[in-house]
Amino acid sequence: MSSLQNFLQHFDRFSFLMAVFSAVAALLCLTVHELSHGAVAYVLGDPTAKDEGRLTLNPIKHIDPLGLLLMITAHVGWAKPVPVDMRYFKHPKRDMALTALAGPASNFLLAWVFLLLANLLGHLLVLFSPSIGLSPWGLLPMLFLINAAVLSIGLGVFNLFPIPPLDGSKILFSFLPDKIYYTILRYERYIMILMLALVWVGVLDKPLSFLMVQLLRGLCFLSGMDFENVLILYSLT
Repeated sequence: MSSLQNFLQHFDRFSFLMAVFSAVAALLCLTVHELSHGAVAYVLGDPTAKDEGRLTLNPIKHIDPLGLLLMITAHVGWAKPVPVDMRYFKHPKRDMALTALAGPASNFLLAWVFLLLANLLGHLLVLFSPSIGLSPWGLLPMLFLINAAVLSIGLGVFNLFPIPPLDGSKILFSFLPDKIYYTILRYERYIMILMLALVWVGVLDKPLSFLMVQLLRGLCFLSGMDFENVLILYSLT
C-alpha cells in the first residue's frame, strides 16, 4: 500500500499525458497513411483494400504493434501494409508508384494541417487567455498538434527511403526494367530485415533527422508558424 502511495505521489501526470498524446497522434498518422494507399489504389482500379475492409479510419484495421511502438518511441514506424494487387492496374509500375506516394504525401499534408491549427490556436490563446497560454497545461492542445505534426513528418520521410518494402522503393524502382523490378519485389521481406537492422543501429538517424528538420521548416513557413517556437514546444513533449 505504501509503495502505491509513493507511486501516486511521484506520478508525473504531464509526462503520462504526453505519452498518451504520442500514441493517439501515431495512430492517427498511421491510419491516414494506410487509408491513402488504399484509396488511391481503389481509384486506379484495385478493389483489394476495399474488399478487405481497409478503406476505413478505424486504426485497429491498420496497426502493426511493432511499427506503432517504434512510432511512439523512435518517431519512425509503419502500419500493417494495405494489400495491393498490381494486376488490376492499367499501368502496373506507374500506378504502384502513385499508390506508394499517396502515403507519405498524406502525412505531409496532415502535418501542414496540424501546424495550421496550431498557429490558429496560438493566436486564440494569446488573444483570449494569455495567462493560461503561458503554462504547459494551457498549451496542451498546441503540444498535441505539434507532436502530431512532427510524427506525421517523420512517418512520411521514413517511408520515402528507397529501401524495400518502404514506399520510396516502389517509387524509385518503378523506373527500373520490369525483370529487375519484379525480382526485387519477390525479395522484399528479406530486405526488410536489413532495413530493421539499419533502424536499430541508428544508421538512418542522421539523414532522417536532417530531412525531417528541413521539411518541418518548410511546412512551418507555409502554415505561418515560427520554426523556432515549434522546436521549443516540441521539446516539451
